[in-house]
Amino acid sequence: GQAEKPLARIASGGELSRVSLAIQVSASRDRALPVMIFDEVDAGVGGAVAQIVGEKLRALADGRQVLCVTHLPQVAAQAHQQLLIDKEIIDGETCSRVTPLDADGRRAEIARMLGGVKITEQTRRHAEEMLAGG
Repeated sequence: GQAEKPLARIASGGELSRVSLAIQVSASRDRALPVMIFDEVDAGVGGAVAQIVGEKLRALADGRQVLCVTHLPQVAAQAHQQLLIDKEIIDGETCSRVTPLDADGRRAEIARMLGGVKITEQTRRHAEEMLAGG
């Protein structure tokens, strides 16, 4: 019963993210796309929806390179490979560092994403569980 309005005005950030991903998934049927890059396509989502977004991104990686910037452990746990990107200021200049993570590094980073400052054994177990499911 509502008047039609532009999607950008009525959809939440999470809804816009999911619409964007759905469009990308549909467009990906064209195998001419060897690389797809997503910058926080999972913004505004969490929990089960974040896991589904991660699963869709993982499926997109079948036959192509998919790069995804995320802050969500549910999405990161679905990756075939995970890179940690951090920034620091050196002599007044901001520098970025990219570090490929091995299995132990992934477990630690997923735990950090889940638990924040205080990482407990339970957080580590949860990270392992998420990685085992991915």
